[in-house]
Amino acid sequence: MSKIAEFLKETGVFFLATADGNQPKLRPLGAFLDEDGKIIFGVGDFKAVYKQLKANPLVEIAACKPNGHWLRYTGKAVFETDTKYAEKMIKNSGLESIYNENTGHKLMAFHIEDAKAVDIAVMGEGENLL
Repeated sequence: MSKIAEFLKETGVFFLATADGNQPKLRPLGAFLDEDGKIIFGVGDFKAVYKQLKANPLVEIAACKPNGHWLRYTGKAVFETDTKYAEKMIKNSGLESIYNENTGHKLMAFHIEDAKAVDIAVMGEGENLL
């Protein structure tokens, strides 16, 4: 498991920042996959966050451990073309009631490219995780 995945697993909940025009938007997430050398996240195709990522793919993930260390993971969201990631995330996260044929909703999986990831202590320099 990558250092980023280990960090996110320990925090449980992390925050995804996007932009809606000139307005920053932040929301909590908890599901991710560590697959094929990528950290995979997912958002619903019916949600504003998906539209925001399509309009401006620059994102930042922030997470904080109980010991005060926090993660800043920044880059460009790139949506996956292989549906295996979304299917696995739906199954692993118990999201079948939201993403299914009856609702018509789809989980859109993405990873972050051109990324920087830093583990930052409350008082101190950050450690590069990539």
